[in-house]
Amino acid sequence: MSENKMRILVISDSHGRNDDVAGVIEQVGPIDMLIHCGDVERGDDYIRSLVDCPVHMVSGNNDYNLDLPAQDIFNIGDYKVLVVHGHTFYVYRGVERLKQYALQNNIDIVMFGHTHKPYIEIDEDVTILNPGSVSYPRQPDHMPTFLIMEIDDEGEAHYGHGYYKSKFTELKI
Repeated sequence: MSENKMRILVISDSHGRNDDVAGVIEQVGPIDMLIHCGDVERGDDYIRSLVDCPVHMVSGNNDYNLDLPAQDIFNIGDYKVLVVHGHTFYVYRGVERLKQYALQNNIDIVMFGHTHKPYIEIDEDVTILNPGSVSYPRQPDHMPTFLIMEIDDEGEAHYGHGYYKSKFTELKI
C-alpha cells in the first residue's frame, strides 16, 4: 500500500442517531479518516470512539450544545479541504456561495451537509461534495447515504456514494 493511499468516510446529518453512524462505519470497513459534515446533535465523543483514525467534525444548525467548529480546513494528501455544514452558505439555493468561498481561499474540495441529499460536482477548480444523510435522507429514493473518498497511489482523489443498509432500510425494501 502506498503512503499516499487513503480511504475516507464522509457522513452528515445523523441527528443523534449514532446507531446509524456505527452501522455505516461497520459496513464500510477500515478507514483512514472520518469526516462528519454536521448536525451530529449528540454523541460526538462516542462517534470519535468508534474509529481509530483522525476525525473531523463540524457543527450544524442543530448542534446547539456541542463544542464543534463551524468549519474545518485541513489537507488530505495534496488537497486543501473545507468542511462546513452548509446552512450559512444557503446551500438549499445552490452551491455557488460555497464555490466562490472555495475559490477565494484556494480550497480544492468542499464537503457539506444540511440538504440531506447526496451531491458530487467536480470541475477543474473545485470539487463540491455532500454525502447525503445517514439517518434522514431527502432525495427521491429516501435511501440513507454516505460518501467514500479514496486517494489512489498517485495521490488522485476519487469519490462515490454508498447506501447505508440499516435494519430500517432492509425493512423498507
